[in-house]
Amino acid sequence: MSEVIALAAEPRSRAGKGVARQTRRAGKIPAVIYGNKEEPVLIALELRAFSRHLHTKGFFTHVFELTVDGKTHRVLPRDVQFNVVTDVPTHVDFLRVASGSTVTVQIPCEFVNAERSPGLKRGGVLNIVRHEIEVDCPSTSIPDQIVVDLAGYDLGDSVHISAVKLPEGVKPTIADRDFTVATIVAPSGLRSEEAAAAGQEQAEEEQD
Repeated sequence: MSEVIALAAEPRSRAGKGVARQTRRAGKIPAVIYGNKEEPVLIALELRAFSRHLHTKGFFTHVFELTVDGKTHRVLPRDVQFNVVTDVPTHVDFLRVASGSTVTVQIPCEFVNAERSPGLKRGGVLNIVRHEIEVDCPSTSIPDQIVVDLAGYDLGDSVHISAVKLPEGVKPTIADRDFTVATIVAPSGLRSEEAAAAGQEQAEEEQD
């Protein structure tokens, strides 16, 4: 389960470009908390404190507890805007998550047991179709990652979502098909040899 990260925040009295610029000049990031049928709350976060978490793996799956004027809001980051020149975050949207609610999140995949894949041991290449999987899950138990076991997969095999063991209460948002997560692809040299062999075999059959 993703850890809950506590951050202090300051209230902002109003929105607007001028106020936002002033907030950034003070070393803070304008942000907003919304959702759960409550009024939006305008806040400002310390840039350094927030940036320590921004580029961590699975950032958008981490639950934050933002304390504003003594009140704590449990939230998920939903969107981060960046300065196009400096790549510094300029605004953050947070979604409130209520106890017992279900959220839709993108969970990163972690591929394990590559050494137990016959296809990879023969020089095959892991072709990752989905680096992340969108799921519905309880807001109180968002997994850090989805583990994809590669043991037993040979050249030409595909790993489908039905073969992936998901944590309890976690369901893919795509429910109408058994979609592919990854494939084991033959190396280019082997593919060329197989193509040449197939061509030779076809030529011999045509001569018979």
